[in-house]
Amino acid sequence: MTTEHPTAVEVHHPHPITVHSPAAPFVAVQPSSVPTVTSVVLPDGRVVTGYAIEPTRPEPVAAKPAVSPTAVNVALGGVGFLAVCSGLLLLTTFITVLTALITQLITLATVIFGGWIALQVFSANSTMGGTTVHIRKAVFKRNHFHG
Repeated sequence: MTTEHPTAVEVHHPHPITVHSPAAPFVAVQPSSVPTVTSVVLPDGRVVTGYAIEPTRPEPVAAKPAVSPTAVNVALGGVGFLAVCSGLLLLTTFITVLTALITQLITLATVIFGGWIALQVFSANSTMGGTTVHIRKAVFKRNHFHG
């Protein structure tokens, strides 16, 4: 039968660190900010006394937006592109309509001016001063006119 001896337990006692530094100035602490002293009984019967420390709370995490900023930028770019394309479409439509209007006005002016010239040429009432010759019987002999 083998006898096992318990392993020796080493006990370490902390040594205070002595630092020769000038004493810090005393700062008065408001009574409301002094933490309370708490005692805790360990399972082996020892009592530990100390200040109660509030657990640190993590910084609140910034809420993620519901939509990605990249998606918003792409969508806005698409809307801008659509606006530009529709604007260009309206511009080309406007130019086409303006060209058709100018063509129709030129055609209308040609018809009206041409009609006015035709009336002036073929009008029975000659307003221009001149001699009117009525030819009833004419004889042409050897390319010479005898009237």
